Amino acid sequence: MKLSLAEPKYLKESISIISELVTEGKFKISSNAIELVAMDPANVAMVIFKLLSSAFTEYKVEKDIEIGINLNNLKQILRRAKPADILTLEMEENKLKIELKSNNVRTFYLPTIDLEDKEQKIPQLDFPISITTQSSIFNEVIEDADIVAESLSLEMEGGKFVVRAAGDLSHAKIEINESDATKIKADTQDNVKAKYSLEYLKKMMDGCKLSDEVTLSFNKDYPLRLDYTAVDRVQLSFILAPRVENE
Repeated sequence: MKLSLAEPKYLKESISIISELVTEGKFKISSNAIELVAMDPANVAMVIFKLLSSAFTEYKVEKDIEIGINLNNLKQILRRAKPADILTLEMEENKLKIELKSNNVRTFYLPTIDLEDKEQKIPQLDFPISITTQSSIFNEVIEDADIVAESLSLEMEGGKFVVRAAGDLSHAKIEINESDATKIKADTQDNVKAKYSLEYLKKMMDGCKLSDEVTLSFNKDYPLRLDYTAVDRVQLSFILAPRVENE
């Protein structure tokens, strides 16, 4: 295989974000894309990553392959990629060869690792609520909630999208109205509420480095799905388990 990427940020930023949640992963490289599906060690969050062949200036894959990689080590190498570099990936023996080429050529060799063959299946989830908004708006919500609490609640009440966070003494309420920047799709008239960890959301919100928009999909006491998409380039999605209140 030989894969060359003229915009290294799509791989660089994706791996930087994913490595905050997952330490190692098995990449599937096919004729269409590089893909990774992985769970964090606590089984609270799933990462779904797809870097499409159309993002590459050169994309040669003779047969589908799977490569186990330590993501922290990969992140350290990709950090060295400058915006003007051409990033090329090849396999050489049991190592991933990473070449960064601009005025000079820098080459790194990263050993592959053996990972168990257990395939991570993306769960089939049904979401009656879907909100597409600017990534910057979502980031503000997370930062506001983080001031007062360790978790936030996403709520649809009376057709309005409301985010609440409550700590021991303080609480916050953020209403996000439908506008040119925010589209709300609700297939139910019922009030819907679900609570999620801010620790995880703070790591996921860096998806804004890949896309100016984010789509949030949720249901009552149900996993949250976040989708960051750069058309014809990359998709980075997260599924986050809810925090269910003990009555």
